Amino acid sequence: MAMSTGGGGSGLTNEPNVTPMIDVLLVLLIIFMMIIPLSRKAIDLNLPDPNPPPDQSGPPPSQIVLEVLPGSVFRINTGPVTKAALPDSLIALYRNRPEKIIFVKGDEHVKYADVIWAMDVARGAGVKVIGVPPKDIK
Repeated sequence: MAMSTGGGGSGLTNEPNVTPMIDVLLVLLIIFMMIIPLSRKAIDLNLPDPNPPPDQSGPPPSQIVLEVLPGSVFRINTGPVTKAALPDSLIALYRNRPEKIIFVKGDEHVKYADVIWAMDVARGAGVKVIGVPPKDIK
């Protein structure tokens, strides 16, 4: 941008010096280029194993159903168990099982507290997953 002061010959020209401004912009560009890769967040992924272990050709473990019946009577897969023997029976049953899953089925005439107690005993025996089957399954 040039300014003239009207007179002839040696006029006064006023041009802004843009060199320092370009230097500042280049420094800011370099700073932003270095900050952006550092500010990226990592995402944790669980990828499948590329070399899965061979399938074990045994029969699948049977499901365990714990039934809570009136009168402090329990059944593990239709086998009767007393209330006092339930913790030891579950510990012995789950000691060597790879899958720690149980289904707890309560009779409709049993108190809710008894079913919760049975679930708590199962949890104490090492069960990791407790399922409740639908009401219409016998």
